[in-house]
Amino acid sequence: MSILDSMIPRAKAANKTIVLPEGMDPRVIAAAVKAAKVGICTPIVLGTPGEIAASESAAGVTLASAGVKVIDYTTSDLLPKLAGAFYEKRKAKGMTEAEALETVKGKRLYFGNMMVTLDLAHGMVAGSIASTGDMLRSAFHCVGMAKGIKLASSTFIMDLKTPTLSGDTTLLFADCAVNRCPTSEELVEIAHATAITYRKLIDKQPKLAFLSFSSKGSATHELVDKVRIAAELTQKRFAELGLDAIVDGEIQADTAIVPSVSASKNKGGAIQGDANVLIFPDLQSGNICYKLVERLAGAKALGPVVQGLAKPVNDLSRGCSSDDIFGTLCLTVLQS
Repeated sequence: MSILDSMIPRAKAANKTIVLPEGMDPRVIAAAVKAAKVGICTPIVLGTPGEIAASESAAGVTLASAGVKVIDYTTSDLLPKLAGAFYEKRKAKGMTEAEALETVKGKRLYFGNMMVTLDLAHGMVAGSIASTGDMLRSAFHCVGMAKGIKLASSTFIMDLKTPTLSGDTTLLFADCAVNRCPTSEELVEIAHATAITYRKLIDKQPKLAFLSFSSKGSATHELVDKVRIAAELTQKRFAELGLDAIVDGEIQADTAIVPSVSASKNKGGAIQGDANVLIFPDLQSGNICYKLVERLAGAKALGPVVQGLAKPVNDLSRGCSSDDIFGTLCLTVLQS
């Protein structure tokens, strides 16, 4: 069973509403219809009548056939409420009430994010057309950060073709899409958010390995120091917060996921080849690694899952399929 297959019953039971702002995309229409028919969420699609009609024609389905609600964000009676709340969030930055209304009415990502902010939806999925930069910017301005976390980040859910030697079929890789060269302190934020994501999506104890080219001092370098310090700070934070998670590092990748290697390189360490969350030292190494595992080992990569926000807002690849959108809807429900 794939990780997505295991998520679907949990998503159906959660009974959440997710907003899809990009109603001008036929892939979004197809995904919304599938999501409604399967029952993983109650989708709301944003778009003008002309956009929706064109997208439905291209997708070969109608939203009405699945009972999917459509909101024209340019004329909706929600505009005053959403714009007023957005003004309150941004007035300290110099935004006027007129500018707030213009933004929410003219930019569908802001309309959708403010729906999430005001609990009119439990999460948002977009990015099949919008850029990642626009997605993150609108989420920061509207939704903001989760309590206790200062940095937005991302993780990929790696659905493995072959289980690890410890029996895990799903690993989380972070951060592979957002933060380019995180500091030790920023790695702590990434690890904290990823531990929360793992618990919500996989519903098991997170076991985090901070990866390096060194295992417990086998090499000396400032890059090793960065990872070692991050692991120590994360252990301290988790202990203070009482989070049920295991943290170890700095360790090499084989030490993290191969018990026999861990027995020799990390004797007595908290991780004994059974890591299920891999924290990479920078975006470059993480992005390269997830693509290699996907292409050479036949793993399915779901994501990137945006994490650290107060409420779930997930970005899509602009090359995504309708099935990819469906999968992202499912995990967004579980994040909420």
